[in-house]
Amino acid sequence: MTEFAIPSSSQKLYLLPILDGLNSEIIAYNLSRSPNLEQVETMLEQAFTAEYYENTILHSDQGWQYQHASYHQFLQFKGSKPSMSRKGNRPDNSMMESFLGMLKSEMFYGFEKDFQSLEELEEAIVNYIDYYNNKRIRIKLKGLSLCNTELNPWFKYNV
Repeated sequence: MTEFAIPSSSQKLYLLPILDGLNSEIIAYNLSRSPNLEQVETMLEQAFTAEYYENTILHSDQGWQYQHASYHQFLQFKGSKPSMSRKGNRPDNSMMESFLGMLKSEMFYGFEKDFQSLEELEEAIVNYIDYYNNKRIRIKLKGLSLCNTELNPWFKYNV
């Protein structure tokens, strides 16, 4: 989870994404005005259909939401396993930290004053995630975007 604050609002916006560890795609996310457990469960329901929960490992930082008993019960009920970063050890969650750093450096830092409302910021985040998943090329993917690698049968067998 990451927090956004803009000068034109006294409220904050919280982004909670799920990143696929296999291909770095953001498979689900939730934006909220307050960090809460309901936000986490809503996002998980969006991310996975019933068959995808089984044997899934969900890695997170040590936020209070991920330490809460109901989060662990929710995952256990769905057949998933929680995995949590060690305290103060950012490399444990490096894929997500990398995405969040990229998002903030490419569309937020230096532009905070440009957003007149949290709604504008929310729209920009939604657009960035679409760009990240579908248009942003990757050197390690030989100049393709995440979306293009799934559509390119050559890529599956030749990387």
